[in-house]
Parts: sequence; C-alpha cells; structure tokens
Amino acid sequence: MVETGHVTAIRQMTYQPVGGAGGAVETMTFDRLRELNDGGTQRADFHVLAVVDAGQGSVTVDFLRHPLGERTAVWVPPGAVHRWDDIAGLTGHVVLFTPTAPVTHATRELVASPDPVAAWRVPDTAWPFVDAARRHLLLEATAPPADRATELPGILLSALIARLRPPRGAAGAMNPTFQLFRSSVEAHFREHHDATHYARALGYAPRTLSRAVRQATGRTAKAYIVDRIVLEARRLLAHDRLTAAGCARVLGFPDASNFSVFFLNATGMRPGRWQARVTPTDMEP
Repeated sequence: MVETGHVTAIRQMTYQPVGGAGGAVETMTFDRLRELNDGGTQRADFHVLAVVDAGQGSVTVDFLRHPLGERTAVWVPPGAVHRWDDIAGLTGHVVLFTPTAPVTHATRELVASPDPVAAWRVPDTAWPFVDAARRHLLLEATAPPADRATELPGILLSALIARLRPPRGAAGAMNPTFQLFRSSVEAHFREHHDATHYARALGYAPRTLSRAVRQATGRTAKAYIVDRIVLEARRLLAHDRLTAAGCARVLGFPDASNFSVFFLNATGMRPGRWQARVTPTDMEP
C-alpha cells in the first residue's frame, strides 16, 4: 500500500504489495495500520477488509461514521472516501486486495457490488469459521517467497469473504432485473442520468424497471440514479476538491450551473457550501 499524490490532507492510495512481489492480497495487523495511519482521509483503488477481535473505535466511510467493536468487520471498496477515526484500542487484522483477487463466482460478485455495507457485526455462530479462514490466510502470508503458491491467497481470501457473508444492504432482496440495472448505472451514471435510458438499454419497459428497483431498494429508479451521482459528487468535492465546473465535466452535466442546481435539489445545499463544511477532520454531513 503506497501513498500517491496529495490534495490537502486527503490522500489517494494505490495498491502495491510489500516488496513489490506482485501479489493481489496483503495482510497487516491493526498495530501496523496504526503506524501507517495519521488520521487523514483516504481514497484507495483497492479493497480494504478488516476484522476486529476486540476494542472500541470507529471508521468513516463515504461521510458516514460506523462504530467498531468486538467481532465487527469493515469493508471499504475502491473509490470510497474513508478515514480511520479511532483505532487506538482495536486488535485484529486488515486485508488489502485488488478487485480481481477473489477466485469464486460468488465472492467476485460480492466484490463487484457497488453498494456493500461498510461495517457489521459477525454473528457468534459464524465467528469460529471466520477466525479459522482468517488464520489460514495469515499463515499463508508468512510462507517464504519460494514456498508461496500464487493461487492460494486468492482462494483463502475467497473463503474468508464467504464466511464473513457481508450484508448487502438495500440490494439484499436483489432480483435479476435490479442487478442488471445496478451494474448498468455503475458503468454509465457519469454519462446517463435518465432512468428511461437504462430501461431502453436493458430492454425493459420503464414501469417494469421502476417496479424492480423499488422492490429491491424502496426507491424509484430515478432516485437510485440521483443518489449514485450525489455520492460521486461528494467524493469529488471532498477528495479531489473539484469545483462545481469540474464536477460538471466529470459527471456529464452541461455546465457548472446545471450541476449546482442538481446538487442543491438533491441535498439542500450548494456544492461550494457543502465542500466548505467537509474538512479532513470532519467528514460527516
């Protein structure tokens, strides 16, 4: 894990395993994380998966703070703006991995999901299996380079993810129509803001698509698209410190004024005012 580039106190992190060995999975303890962490805000191009054994703390992911305690897990996907707020008393391990590291179909689907739950408590009945999967992954990480089987870290990571069973939040009751819609929005929300476009592109009637999205999320298809654009806009404003004009260019709006009206209608606040409120030490809206 290395730091590349600075925008105020918010850092862009890019994946690079220790020693440049080219592995897709890296592990560390919370002790090591504390040595590397200065309390600043980060945005990474890799996944961060943490398992907490004991202690109390918190992490902020995409402007929402989550408490951490005994037997909790954290998942920060690539692109999410996050900050370790209070980890002084935490024990456990952190796993860093590239999006292509998992090897099973089910775990790759979980990793590809754009809306994972950021933190959750591991049920007591699942904990022995989670702990065993984690210990096996950690043991493999200690093997001498000459003895490491390159496919094993991905296999053991997949086992850990499968045993953790990350909750899927709003997409938990996902149906195939919504899954296609969600993937399409994730790929094209910067260019297409209209629910009708996605219905047409996926071959559904607008009412059919809207019904599927509401069943899975409780929101309309339009609201889902708006929420995704707003999340990315907040990331750009907080992390990249872009102006309204810059956000408009990245997110497919005709001009800064058009984007500002959209952001105001969606959040009740103009982009500049929201950006001024978000500092490296206070990321909650």
